[in-house]
Amino acid sequence: MEAVSETDVQFWMAKAVNWVEATSCSALLDTSRHLGSLRSFLQQVLQGLQQMSSTSEAMKTFPFVGQFLGRLCWNPCVIADERSQRLLLQCLSCLYSAEPMNAVEQKANMWIKNMFCHLISEEEGSVAHATVKHAGLTPKRYHSEALQKLVSLMTEEVIKSCDGLPNTSRCSNGNIHAMSTACAALVTCPQMSPLIGALLKHSMLCGSSCLNQEFIKEVSEALISKMLVLEDEAVVNLWCYSPTCLEGAAVSFLESVLSDHETVTQSLDKHVHDSLLPQASADHCHIFLTVNEIYRSVLTEIDENLAVRALIQVFTVCFLQRRTGQKPQDRLPLRSFFPHVMPSLLTPLLTAPSEVPREAWLDHLSWIRSLLQSVTENEEAGEDVRAYQAVFEAWFLLVQCGYWVDTAVELLVLAAPENAEPLLWLLTFFHHPTNRGHQRSQQTAVAREAWTHLRMLFLTRPPPPRHLSAVKELLSSSLSANLVLHLFSNFTVFSHGPVSIITEITDKVLTEAAVKRRALWILASIRCRLNSATMRDDRVHSRLRTLQDALLQT
Repeated sequence: MEAVSETDVQFWMAKAVNWVEATSCSALLDTSRHLGSLRSFLQQVLQGLQQMSSTSEAMKTFPFVGQFLGRLCWNPCVIADERSQRLLLQCLSCLYSAEPMNAVEQKANMWIKNMFCHLISEEEGSVAHATVKHAGLTPKRYHSEALQKLVSLMTEEVIKSCDGLPNTSRCSNGNIHAMSTACAALVTCPQMSPLIGALLKHSMLCGSSCLNQEFIKEVSEALISKMLVLEDEAVVNLWCYSPTCLEGAAVSFLESVLSDHETVTQSLDKHVHDSLLPQASADHCHIFLTVNEIYRSVLTEIDENLAVRALIQVFTVCFLQRRTGQKPQDRLPLRSFFPHVMPSLLTPLLTAPSEVPREAWLDHLSWIRSLLQSVTENEEAGEDVRAYQAVFEAWFLLVQCGYWVDTAVELLVLAAPENAEPLLWLLTFFHHPTNRGHQRSQQTAVAREAWTHLRMLFLTRPPPPRHLSAVKELLSSSLSANLVLHLFSNFTVFSHGPVSIITEITDKVLTEAAVKRRALWILASIRCRLNSATMRDDRVHSRLRTLQDALLQT
């Protein structure tokens, strides 16, 4: 190992003395700014101590080490950093003698025990306890409050620099940059949250890019890993300040939904709401456009993924609910959020089913179908790239407003044959937007066939076995599986047969684990739509929960 240089020793000893106990803002700034380098030096000292055969040898080789470690153990800024504290504990452990050979090692052991008590406990009788007993504080609380007081002073300074903005001439950008640099190493300390929030607010009000980029990166990573909690306003300010942080948050949330199997069994709309993305999107159009573009890209790659579709739908619902709650003068027009879609599609699709009388659902869905069909006719007329793009944008909006597709499928459960065609067309377009090789007409025929079998299976007692087999065969088709599963799931929820028979049919039809997982996502989407309904049907909610539990148990 490379020896610890005398120059480094002198530098760090001088720093430890000058910092005293970080009792001023300037000392805190300087300590925080040097934490990364300090950790490297402590790591170097630790490697040297690990090669010593005894405490006596270590103290002879590193005569500075006791005083140096002792001063750092009383620096609240150093102790607040978990990695630095861990290195201090490791260095102290290396100095401890399991079998002290002389008085020096015995005395060193007593001192090390007191440092351990100071760092990791509040044990009565420790040196730390005696030192702060007169203040009526435990060591842990003493250091926490010392750091908190310094952070409070710095926060006040940032807030004052924002007074009177947008008069940006009052901002001390150099000082703000220095503070954000100091915070970078300590963003996971709970005491730092007010200062981080004030710095992010300053960045929004001032309109200048004066924050340290390492600070922005550390805050973003700490938020994603849930090691930092900030007020909602501060998080949104971060996203407005840094598009990269916004993209990271949106992608991380998408990945968490897809990888966390419990999400599908819990309230997906609550999960989406807690992400803060819908609220931020309603208040800031550019955030919505960024998040939407991420979802659009993912959907293009894995368009058959039902979890992604459910997430996009629920995100859109939460966004629209937040926008509805805004004051009319604060609302941007919908066209600003959906710039690529035909304006005629926005009103019918972005109007929630709960805002339309139930008896008017069929007419509303027929209206949507006629609008979408006119878009697809232009695509079928030629090879114009713009026509294909228009179809994609219309389809993506339908995915975002998937609650109307769910409504169509719910109506199909009890629909008369003469009313089924526009509903089946919508379902088909939702799952098969392209028409290569006349695929759409073929899939509409599959949808019609599946619907016929499912009506016989769920509305006839006892369920005819041949229809059971026919549905299982249609589900085995890789091309039509999701379409048929969408129909099947809605029949299980909205048909009027006894729940015991419905569960029995489900057990016989859905036998593969992968199909059950996809069915759970469809049920989650149905539940989110029902949660936003004006009237609650307890029978349907109860059946939905029973079906989810049955699929999970098997």
